[in-house]
Order: sequence, then C-alpha cells, then structure tokens
Amino acid sequence: MREHADIRAILPQRYPLLLVDRVLELHPGKSIRTIKAITGTEPCYAGLQDGAESRCYDYPRSLMIESLGQSAALLWLDGRAPAADDDQVLMFVGARNYRFEGTAHPGDVLRHEVRLDSVLADTAFASGETWVGDRRVATVATLIATRRPVRPSGSVPPAVSAGGPASTPPRVPSVWEGSR
Repeated sequence: MREHADIRAILPQRYPLLLVDRVLELHPGKSIRTIKAITGTEPCYAGLQDGAESRCYDYPRSLMIESLGQSAALLWLDGRAPAADDDQVLMFVGARNYRFEGTAHPGDVLRHEVRLDSVLADTAFASGETWVGDRRVATVATLIATRRPVRPSGSVPPAVSAGGPASTPPRVPSVWEGSR
C-alpha cells in the first residue's frame, strides 16, 4: 500500500487536481487498485447554493476520468518516482468506450481497478473500472497515455533556427488556382 505522500512523489499533479489518495494494491506491470475520497469541500462544489438539488452534487465525470487516469499512470510508472534526470512527461491521450453506469457524491470513496493491457514504445494501453462500494459506476475499455520529452519553456524547436525555418517547403499550388 502507498500513502498520499508516496503518490505526491510520483505524480506531478497537485491540489486541486491530485485525485488519488491511496494505492491499495499494486502488481507492477499488471494491475493497480486505488482510492479517491470525495468530500463536499472539493472545488467542484464551491459554488453550490444552499438547497441545491442532489444531482448538483454528482461528482464531475471529467474528474472521475482524471482520477482513473492518474491511477493508470501510477501503474505504468510501477509506483516509482521519476529519476531526477527524467526528461519526459506522461500525457493522457484519450479513452475509448468510457461508460458511466452511476454517480458518486460527497462521502463516497471511488475505487479504481486498472489493468495495464500493453505498452508499445512510449505508449501505454490500460482498461479499468471505477466502483463505489459494491456498485460499479464507470468502465473504460481503453485508456491511452504516452511519454514525450519535455522541452524547456523558451527553447526553440529543432526545426527552427534563429533565422527562421531551417528549410522552406516548396509551394504547392492550390487546385483552385488553375480555374481562375
């Protein structure tokens, strides 16, 4: 089991977007079980007026997806903090067949169960489910993430030099130019 301090050492997210509280179980390269406790004091509930309808307290789906994605990142990284000289950043690419089967509310604890299906080069494919108690609230068939090099801010992309583009591609006439 990994505590919140361990998670903070591994993931770059911070409040209010660090959405994994604890790792319950980790089988490196295979699967992970994590939890995220939902509280009524989260920023997503800050603007609610007294007497708001109960559906207003549904935990946002986008945050549920992000929380499961952070769990998948912990799995892919094998629960280890990146090396000091690691020049890559983990990026969420997308999700296919994400289905919501229920909602979660303040006081609920999300339990994410994620499987690492495959890793091809610097791209990982995972699948998983989100539970509240014994009630499944979401499933994802494919969650995709990649690792890419970080380019320091202010640095110039390799294809561009101080004098402009390294080479100017030839101009291709438009199909409309011949009809004038």
